[in-house]
Amino acid sequence: MGAFTYTDLIEVDLSKLGSAADDWKATVTGLDKLRTDAYSGMLMMADEARWAGVNAAVTKDFIRRTAKEIADLHLQAKSIVAVLEDAHGELTRVQKQAVELTAAARRGDPHRENGPDPGLLVTEGPNGTVKVMEAFCDAEGTSQRTKDLMQWYADTLTGLVAHAAEIDAAVVRALRTSHGGDPHDAGHAEHTSLDEDQLPRAMRLASLGDDANTGQRAELRRLWTSLSPQARAELWTGHKDGLLAAGLLSPTVRRAAPDRGSGPHGVEEPGAQERRTREKMNVISELADIKGDNDASRHMAHYLGNSGTDMELPVDKMMSEVPGFRDRITNEIGDYRDGWREMALAEFRANGGQPVSIPVETVSRDFSFTKGESLNWFFAVGSTRSNVTGVVTVVPDANGEPRVGLDYQANAWDRYNWDEDKAVTIDFPGLSGLSIPDGEMARLHTTGIAREFDMAGSSSVKHHDLGGATPNHGPLPEPDEPGRSGDRTDPGREQQKGR
Repeated sequence: MGAFTYTDLIEVDLSKLGSAADDWKATVTGLDKLRTDAYSGMLMMADEARWAGVNAAVTKDFIRRTAKEIADLHLQAKSIVAVLEDAHGELTRVQKQAVELTAAARRGDPHRENGPDPGLLVTEGPNGTVKVMEAFCDAEGTSQRTKDLMQWYADTLTGLVAHAAEIDAAVVRALRTSHGGDPHDAGHAEHTSLDEDQLPRAMRLASLGDDANTGQRAELRRLWTSLSPQARAELWTGHKDGLLAAGLLSPTVRRAAPDRGSGPHGVEEPGAQERRTREKMNVISELADIKGDNDASRHMAHYLGNSGTDMELPVDKMMSEVPGFRDRITNEIGDYRDGWREMALAEFRANGGQPVSIPVETVSRDFSFTKGESLNWFFAVGSTRSNVTGVVTVVPDANGEPRVGLDYQANAWDRYNWDEDKAVTIDFPGLSGLSIPDGEMARLHTTGIAREFDMAGSSSVKHHDLGGATPNHGPLPEPDEPGRSGDRTDPGREQQKGR
């Protein structure tokens, strides 16, 4: 059989797997009755019988072995039911997500306020991958936002195909260990779910920490979503650092440029005006650095550097320096935390008071920096999309009562571009205001002497107590202080790094 494909995931009839689980449940019921009859009837009578001799010894031993084999068959059948039911639930969830994402990609968003998103064509790629492309050509060319959407859908759907294949492989392994390979000897490894197969695998991957490769980290993130809340708590408690190194708290919400951007890169020849603008912008970048607007300077210099490579956003620094942005993150958590707490407590109770962990994430929302609050971040980012990701864990205290905690990080992402209506002016002591008129910065990109780039980053991971029997609505921990790192007073600063 070849690689598991996108078509397999979308078209497989999972009702047959559900029916198989139901059939095995009926078998468990029958074997349970046989087991009861064997132990309380046949074996009990044999043991109580006043019968001695060779025939009695042979017959009683045969009855004991038969009763044990029936009990082993019952145990094996229960394991098979648990594995099939877990697989059916997981594959149904993954398939539903794939179908919904495919429909969303094909539908697009023709009524989007900042410009419509076109419908996209989703097709099967080689080796379990998924390809996403425009359904119709755009006369203006493919916008950066559309490119981002195509990549996000392709990556996410490819990940779902890989996840389904991994679940399928886990089922095969679990069924093999339950069966043991001997048709005349039942009852081997006992499974209550796929956790018995997936948790040890996840622990091995998490133990790699920073040494894990890209594929191993992606598999670990997928395994995390498949584990039960109780297994997640065991993994989170023992391998938190390895999970964070694997990007467990990376946002899963759709991320794309907010608009078309300046257009295609390098489609026109630069003229004298564009070259003068570029030199003026280099001067403005250096003056902004001297003024202390280091992030605005760094991002502008990176744009003028024309590499187009991604840059990391220092989210802790953004929250520390811009109270409005910190309040946005704080309010976001405040809107969700009671619901997260109740959801985790429900899982805690359902698991008999055992530790549980559940992943949580907020929706993506826009935040616009203003000149009045921070000129630095106004020019460095302008507007950004952000959300919060985390893990809520419930553990019993000494009296068995729940204690709920949230480990979380703030995430932000944006694309550095200059719309046609964007201008820049910087005032510096002793100089009249240096100004670049509307549209001239964007032309540096289209003429190929500067280049837009993506920016993204996450804060440090913080812990917040969500309370015990009653919720805790106390303040969240403060973001990490940025210190002097990156500014002109930092003696270890690499001035041109990332520029």
